[in-house]
Amino acid sequence: MAFALGLGDQVFGVSHECDYPPEALSKPVVVRNALPVERMSQAEIDVAVAERLRGGQSLYVIDAAAVREAAPDLVLTQNLCEVCAPAGNEVAELFRLLASQPDILWMTPKSIEQIFGNIRDLGEAADRKAEAAALIAGGRARLQRVRALAGAAADRPRVFCMEWMDPVYCSGHWVPEMVDLAGGVDELGRLGTDSVRIAWDEVRAWAPEVLVVMPCGFHLAKAVDEARMLAAYPGWRDIPAVRNGRVYVVDASAYFARPGPRVVDGAELLAHLIHPELFGWFGAKDAYRRLEEAASQPVRAG
Repeated sequence: MAFALGLGDQVFGVSHECDYPPEALSKPVVVRNALPVERMSQAEIDVAVAERLRGGQSLYVIDAAAVREAAPDLVLTQNLCEVCAPAGNEVAELFRLLASQPDILWMTPKSIEQIFGNIRDLGEAADRKAEAAALIAGGRARLQRVRALAGAAADRPRVFCMEWMDPVYCSGHWVPEMVDLAGGVDELGRLGTDSVRIAWDEVRAWAPEVLVVMPCGFHLAKAVDEARMLAAYPGWRDIPAVRNGRVYVVDASAYFARPGPRVVDGAELLAHLIHPELFGWFGAKDAYRRLEEAASQPVRAG
């Protein structure tokens, strides 16, 4: 959001996840994972996260010295998901160590409109109101085009967006809204609230015609590697999406998991995957792979 509003030169610290646009990689990292997730399986991550949360431990480490050196005027953080950001009490403790108190912009979006609201809030806080208004207007226009074209489709396929594979989680927050915009139906998704663990039998019973694998926090290369486990799930080959070659692995970090401007790109990507007869995809080539193609093709690291 900050870079999209022309604030890149004023960004003095980022999290370990901040990798877009590429210029963000040049900024000091002041928030890091407490767990070595890059060396852990999905099942191990799920267990470790649950254990740390039950024990009141954070999943992240803040570099207090780096933040003090930056002496920020404005801090952007979120309290939408405790798995995705430092806990509020940690942030408050850090601010007590600062010589001067920065403004804090807490972001808690649960819908696309609330994501736009966060962009507007940042524009107001950083004197970029006009840029924010233009960014929001452009995003809304693109989404309206998607909705209008998808509305002309002959059908609305059953879709399942899988936010985690081991164990299986459905999608939540704004993703079911994106599916609806793109002309699909995902009755397992949880609109406007957290994604949750669901039984694999529920997915089999829903019998999705399009299955989109979007593990939270994963870029395409890692998601493709992990998605190969799905072939061993009971009844995998009986699912319509599998039989018809419509299982797709996507770059979740870029287009779905992060509540920022690129959720608009994500809606357009879903529209292409759900209704390829109506929508082309003109974005990055490494945005998605069809699962059977991914088994035989190398994937560039995201």
